[in-house]
Amino acid sequence: MQHHNIGTKMADSSIVFITGGNTGIGYETVKALYASPQPHTILMGSRSLEKADDAISKLKGEVSESKSDIVPVQIDIEDDASIENAFKNIESSYGRIDSLINNAGGSFDAIMRKDPSPKGIRAAWDRSYSLNVTSTQVVTHVFAPLLIASKHPRLLFVTSGLSSLETSSSSFNSKLMNAPPPKGWPKPPSMAQTAYRSSKAGINMMMLDWTQSLSVDGVKVFGISPGFLATGLGGMGPEMLKKWGAGDPSIGGVFIKDVVEGNRDEDSGKVINKDGVQPW
Repeated sequence: MQHHNIGTKMADSSIVFITGGNTGIGYETVKALYASPQPHTILMGSRSLEKADDAISKLKGEVSESKSDIVPVQIDIEDDASIENAFKNIESSYGRIDSLINNAGGSFDAIMRKDPSPKGIRAAWDRSYSLNVTSTQVVTHVFAPLLIASKHPRLLFVTSGLSSLETSSSSFNSKLMNAPPPKGWPKPPSMAQTAYRSSKAGINMMMLDWTQSLSVDGVKVFGISPGFLATGLGGMGPEMLKKWGAGDPSIGGVFIKDVVEGNRDEDSGKVINKDGVQPW
């Protein structure tokens, strides 16, 4: 791992580690925390330190004044050596983290839309689970000791509105993704994002298990449903998603900041969105 100097910040600053912090909702979360009147030491996890540095430069151009500090941390959550290096780096510099935001993830359903054979299906589902579920579980397992060392620990799993087993027929997601196909076989390629949705439902179960495991240690655990936002997720592009009614990613960033700062502590152990609790 390339070593970045992680300076020790003031004692009253909360230490927040976010994976996938250089783009999308992760970036907007870092930005919201950086703009907050509360001081934070924000550890921006990124697969590439160069991309993290670029994102930090951009962000500091957008937010002129801050009580917080942003530090780039190299982490590829599918690489155990990278996870271990990030852990050692953070442990030696800080000895704790106050909030772990498991944000890194991806959507790979496009693989099987292009190749609907068993090979394409397997690739899409395996990638979805490796990144979104298995890797998130490993990161949480490795960093749990640093959370337990905090006086006010919070553990966040970024899930999705699409993970809910309840769907409203009037919603955008339902119209786009749940329209019935024609009778017969083979069915046309689906927009239903089933591999992605299933992996995010898996994260909800993971969140419940971590709630069970860490509540005795005082850790507040949340599933975060940021809402339908115009990010680069799934390769459709933010502009296309905006045409379908997606909100600005900053909405998700501000919501996650509010959870980190303790504004939703009564909802620990649940999947929450900015308006309340998401139906299971």
